[in-house]
Amino acid sequence: MAYWLLKSEPATYSWEQLNKDGLTDWSGVKNPQALINLRGMRKGDLCFFYHSGDGPEVVGIAEISRAFYPDPKDLGGKMGMVDIKPKQPLKTPVTLAAIKAEPKLANLGLVKQSRLSVMPVDEKSWKLICAMGGLKA
Repeated sequence: MAYWLLKSEPATYSWEQLNKDGLTDWSGVKNPQALINLRGMRKGDLCFFYHSGDGPEVVGIAEISRAFYPDPKDLGGKMGMVDIKPKQPLKTPVTLAAIKAEPKLANLGLVKQSRLSVMPVDEKSWKLICAMGGLKA
């Protein structure tokens, strides 16, 4: 199993909306590196759901329920998507400020490549962020 982080502006698509919907496709990714990361996702992988923009923070954990597949809206055939479903909220959201303040997370993509919308998370960082959010990984 691999771990990932997915960013979304809460006004565009929030953790609350994912919980209401129960399942959604994660589409609209255009950055080449983010697309490579999206293609690397497998069913059962876990993702941090990260609210970007105002008050950036990790708010929940989602699960990949369908691996990468072509986006039917993309006539050029370059874009794709995965399906995700909510798994559990963090007991305490983990802010970007808290992540940046933790020296053990200095190499996390969220710190080093802050604009990337889909990124891998190594296992040690995953466990630490889960602990910071009040969860046992």
